[in-house]
Amino acid sequence: MTGRAEGAGGAGRYHVPVMLHEVLEFLNLRAGCRAIDATLGGGGHAEAMLEAISPGGELIGIDRDPDAIGAALERLDKPGSRVRLIRGRMGDIGRMMDEGGVDSVDAILADLGVSSFQLDFAARGFSFRNDAPLDMRMDPAEGESAAELVARLSEEELARVIWEFGEERFSRRIARKIKERGSVATTAELAELASMSYPPKARRGRIHPATRTFQALRIAVNDEMGELDRFLEAAPGLLSPGGRMAVISYHSLEDRRVKRAFRELAARGGFLLPVRKAVAPSDDEMRENPRSRSAKLRVLEREARAAGLDQGV
Repeated sequence: MTGRAEGAGGAGRYHVPVMLHEVLEFLNLRAGCRAIDATLGGGGHAEAMLEAISPGGELIGIDRDPDAIGAALERLDKPGSRVRLIRGRMGDIGRMMDEGGVDSVDAILADLGVSSFQLDFAARGFSFRNDAPLDMRMDPAEGESAAELVARLSEEELARVIWEFGEERFSRRIARKIKERGSVATTAELAELASMSYPPKARRGRIHPATRTFQALRIAVNDEMGELDRFLEAAPGLLSPGGRMAVISYHSLEDRRVKRAFRELAARGGFLLPVRKAVAPSDDEMRENPRSRSAKLRVLEREARAAGLDQGV
């Protein structure tokens, strides 16, 4: 679970952004840089990035959630700051920068997954902590909700989604329970069905029985793996020579993709890995911010001699 977004509904209630010190250090930000926060959320990382690149720098923030854009705008509206906020998908970063006349940037951050901004807003249906309509869309105006997805998929297809994106060992049982119910309209209903599908002893595990099912449906509803793949294909080519990008992931499905993409780029040449292994939060941060516990940070750098490389890398 990510803690990347730091506000809720623009109401001024903020959380601590995950691995903020490490992000600023590894992105090597300085005055005059142009930087992108590709997963803006409530603007916590973005606010610190903006401070680091001022004066003279430009921050570009991207998010598909209109509420997040509004909250971040409130937070980043500082005198003399150069900020550009774009509502859109991180996977479209190449097209958005091309349309905006941006050919290169010095730093890119992506903090993946659902955010505290969305988790704490019960009506969005991301969490089973409060009963709400089973929605889970990062852009409420786009695509089908989780309830509609569950209704459309066959039992076999639903089991595959829960297994593939949730790595849930009881995926078949859960899918069967859901389809036997006929329709699932709320987060409480889904959580109940997932819990009922677990053997009694397994229900006493470290995480709630519904956790992996909620993760799987959220990933499927928002095409998160597809968005990440498209982002990893387009974003490195936007880096200027010596520029860096950092990606924070929260589960193995994301981290494996980031690890593979970064290592393949480094092996082909023109890119470096400033740190070979994923960076984890400090013990102090994990104690103070439980949402950071599963976070992993990976960093990619474009070699200074790579100025002539094709921007479509």
